[in-house]
Amino acid sequence: MRYDDRPPSPESASSVSPERRWFVRRSGLAVGAAVLAPTALAGWVLVQLTTGAGADDARPPRIVMPAASASTTASTSASPSAAPSAAAPQGDPSPSKGPLAGRTVVIDPGHNTGNFKHTDEIDRQVDIGTNRKECDTTGTTTNAGYMEAEFTLDVSRRLRTVLEAKGLKVVMTHEAGTARPWGPCIDERARIGNEAAADAVVSVHADGVSAGNRGYHIILPAKVKGGAADTAAIVGPSRDLGERIGSNFARTTGSAPANYLGSGTGLVVRDDLGGLNLSTRPKVFIECGNMRDAKDAALLTSPEWRQKAAQGIADGIVGFLGG
Repeated sequence: MRYDDRPPSPESASSVSPERRWFVRRSGLAVGAAVLAPTALAGWVLVQLTTGAGADDARPPRIVMPAASASTTASTSASPSAAPSAAAPQGDPSPSKGPLAGRTVVIDPGHNTGNFKHTDEIDRQVDIGTNRKECDTTGTTTNAGYMEAEFTLDVSRRLRTVLEAKGLKVVMTHEAGTARPWGPCIDERARIGNEAAADAVVSVHADGVSAGNRGYHIILPAKVKGGAADTAAIVGPSRDLGERIGSNFARTTGSAPANYLGSGTGLVVRDDLGGLNLSTRPKVFIECGNMRDAKDAALLTSPEWRQKAAQGIADGIVGFLGG
């Protein structure tokens, strides 16, 4: 989702368009061994800038603590079984009664396919309350050039269809290539969720770490206070939301929790992401897999698997909202 400075691997460079090769920027993730499990994070690449993991920025992550989870148990299966059709679920989009009536969900597709053409705009620093960060980043790609921003928008649209069929009002932070040729900035993404008075906000991403690192993880907000950032009221409900999404995502997709951070829980707490720090609504980020690992990339590029991913996220949201 966030590793912006690494070019495609040499063996795949010839299959990637010049724009895509130019766009892919990657970086390393430095995390203290005292925080992460012994298997965490090896083989990180430093290219151009020593920037790092962060769902909405290009700085090294600051993982606050290992996130324990009683409810998030994941399948160890690396590949899903035969996938169902990716056709959009059918149903009454606006039932007037039931536990989900009148509830609002904001979906935030990570990055934007046009970001790499607007580097000056996305490099602009914005205030995240406790710090200043880049407006946005380009995101990552698979080695074959499939953009994270393409993945996140596709999954987000599928997710919207599933949720609307449950009667939920769904707000998207953007639909790349239409009204928003780049961005929005991370502070605006948070503001959209706040102004919608969202009952839940989910930012969809895919990771971009070295091959061999696999699996999904959910990023939860840490308790922070500074400037416009004050997450005290959302830490608890956001954890509940994240645990429910994680367990449903694992069950529906067959994916396992990340083997490189989160100590096997699939949950990571961060205090350095503007999209979380500035939110006043329950919010999480989901990293659906690692685009730089061939096995994970095979899943992420599959429309059938992306439908499963959307369904798993939706099931977690619906459970959180009491549906």
